[in-house]
Amino acid sequence: MPTNDNTRALSAAEISSFIETGFVRIDEAFPTTLADAARDILWRDLRLDPDDPASWTRPVVRLSMYSQPPFIEAAATLRLEAAYDQLAGPGRWLPVGAMGTFPVRFPSPDDPGDAGWHVDASFGMGNEASFLNWRANVRSRGRWLLMLFLFSDVGEDDAPTRIRVGSHIDMARLLAPAGEEGMTLGEMVAADFGGSANRPETLATGPAGTVYLCHPFLVHAAQPHRGKRPRFMAQPPLRPRVEPSLERADADYSVVEMATRTALGF
Repeated sequence: MPTNDNTRALSAAEISSFIETGFVRIDEAFPTTLADAARDILWRDLRLDPDDPASWTRPVVRLSMYSQPPFIEAAATLRLEAAYDQLAGPGRWLPVGAMGTFPVRFPSPDDPGDAGWHVDASFGMGNEASFLNWRANVRSRGRWLLMLFLFSDVGEDDAPTRIRVGSHIDMARLLAPAGEEGMTLGEMVAADFGGSANRPETLATGPAGTVYLCHPFLVHAAQPHRGKRPRFMAQPPLRPRVEPSLERADADYSVVEMATRTALGF
């Protein structure tokens, strides 16, 4: 994994911003040629005509896991792997093995039905039949980062992901009293995600090849598509080789851990 200064992806200012806001945007994180190849695969599986908007009859279509070369190579560029090292720590993360489910969003006046605020829960305790039973805890068991990979150009009207800036701070404080067991997504919804509704919002826009690396507690949401071209975006996790911890004997905390510890006043 790249660790030398020539491949460092994030500046000191960007790392400081990540701790404060909960995310960092990386432009040209992967080549547009990979985005183009990935969209070709997705259009094939959609069985829709990319040049015929009349065939786009649903506001969102969910496609299954994708692990073909364009998707895996997009997550494994030197620039991104350097950023993973900087945020999670060298040797602490696993390579991305799949881009996960693709919620392909189409221009539509209809409510997509999945535009609620949430965090991406990362583990279960045997009752995960409902996604509301999935859990997160204060050290972020099972996940180093939430990542937003833009495989198409995404403008303000193209259903960009909404982000509550700094909401990872509220979530860390909400989750802390729940200890290792953490909280279910349903419990987090009932707690209004720690009161994060008062946070300012921003949009995950950018050209294809842009990636947002986010603290795992960042509160975010989908929205209806009011643009003209479908939006292709993936949200794979960066999973741990070494689990996150807020109490390390050597005090060698990653940036993600430092952001959580700062939120808790450590």
